[in-house]
Amino acid sequence: MKETNLSKVKTVALDYAILIALAVMSIYYAIDARGFPTLENLTNILNQNSVYIILAVGQTLVILTAGIDLSVGSILALSAVICADVANRTDWLSFGLIPVVSLVAVGIGGMAGAFNGAMITVFKIPPFIATLAMMTIARGIANIYCDARPIGHLPATFKLIGTSTLGTVPVPVFIMAAIAAGLFVITRYTVFGRYVYAVGGNEEAARLSGIDVAMTKFWVYVISGMCSGICGLILASRLGSGDPKLGLMYELVSIAAVVLGGTSLFGGRGTVIGTIYGALFIGVLENGLLLKGVSTFYQWVIKGIVILIAVIIDELKRR
Repeated sequence: MKETNLSKVKTVALDYAILIALAVMSIYYAIDARGFPTLENLTNILNQNSVYIILAVGQTLVILTAGIDLSVGSILALSAVICADVANRTDWLSFGLIPVVSLVAVGIGGMAGAFNGAMITVFKIPPFIATLAMMTIARGIANIYCDARPIGHLPATFKLIGTSTLGTVPVPVFIMAAIAAGLFVITRYTVFGRYVYAVGGNEEAARLSGIDVAMTKFWVYVISGMCSGICGLILASRLGSGDPKLGLMYELVSIAAVVLGGTSLFGGRGTVIGTIYGALFIGVLENGLLLKGVSTFYQWVIKGIVILIAVIIDELKRR
């Protein structure tokens, strides 16, 4: 009886580890880091991490199928430079350029994701290798497109996407909330969402039950690519330039957020909500360390340790 109770406690502790850690860390920073527990700073955390969250929820669908997408940061950079260039060329459209660059961002990301999906499903290339190739290809094209120089002098209308607010809430937060809510509904309440979990849980069983495994995998990479494209648009707008160096190491942050949120690297288990918690954990961690004056280099060491802990927790859940 005692052993059963201990097992239940262990299960609950592991399932809610990220929420517990997020709460404890927030309380610690609220006490120890000056300027942390203010509405302005909390809004800033959501705004600065909107890109991380969008990338991570897209990555969630990929990892749920037991895949991985290492190309998200490079697709982001490619989208950023092309969107910046298109914005400069369509400045005469005024507010009309916003839907134009939005379609460009989704299109660029979707095509890159489709390339990943095709390499994996048609040519049977392992996801790690296929997306690693796309990571270098997209980064290379981004640098070639702008001659390795940021594209600046962007129209004021374009900058509204990443810098304006609705009330007191930044526009990127609304974009993030809409995408996260959409993917939550897809994974939780649609047939496609059930297929994603089934493919990740047992690919052969999913195939035998009539699920189109190849198309399911293909579309999760397209979705991940589109999320990356949108993030490129947001960052280019926020920073006022399309820089081919944007998104470096973002693939690791997105994967870390997914794993921290409880999604198994082996597929078949996890939630979009958990990923949001994971991304917020990373965001709060970064923000608190920044307020305490911790060097960026030490921050990366701490992030690496956090990722290791998340993987260990994932392994403990499987036992």
